[in-house]
Amino acid sequence: MAKHLLLIFTRNPELGKVKTRLAKTVGNKTALDIYQFLLQKTKDVALEVNTDRAVYYSVKIRENDIWNPSTFKKHLQQGDDLGIRMRNAFKEGFDKGYEKIIIVGSDLYDLTANDIEKSFELLNTNDVVIGPAEDGGYYLLGMNYLHEKIFKDKAWGTESVRKDTLENLFDKKVKLLEIKNDIDVYEDIVNIPEIMNMFINTK
Repeated sequence: MAKHLLLIFTRNPELGKVKTRLAKTVGNKTALDIYQFLLQKTKDVALEVNTDRAVYYSVKIRENDIWNPSTFKKHLQQGDDLGIRMRNAFKEGFDKGYEKIIIVGSDLYDLTANDIEKSFELLNTNDVVIGPAEDGGYYLLGMNYLHEKIFKDKAWGTESVRKDTLENLFDKKVKLLEIKNDIDVYEDIVNIPEIMNMFINTK
């Protein structure tokens, strides 16, 4: 069996610094509560997958948090923009001998263990697997060797990211998963009762 690695990129959960667009509607405290809920959900999903796991913190590595070091290796994101930070995380994994690496964010309510397991399997017959997000980006990226160019010259956080990434991979075999929606603004949570209840109960 190939050596698999799951990378999880997180923001340090601090008041006023996470889900800032969502906070404009629900307030900083509720936005933080929602993000912590999504972190927990991401952790639970990751633990269902038979893989090595690494969590990459945005600002500072925390010791006594939800990411148990016995099951999640802890790292700090390195680089000036998201592309460089992701590229460095992938490179670190491949340099350690991993044969398939998948990265996910920590703000996707709909992500399942099956999505991740299926992606590892798809890398048997594809160069890259991408989980497209509704906003034009992606919620999952998997590869079996480092494709440097997809991490460069992107307007991260904009609707052009996935299109530009696919253009970089025109000569590679790419598999797209189903479109899912990450949680960025109020409209993203209105159809998720579990999260809406958190908002309603704090009003």
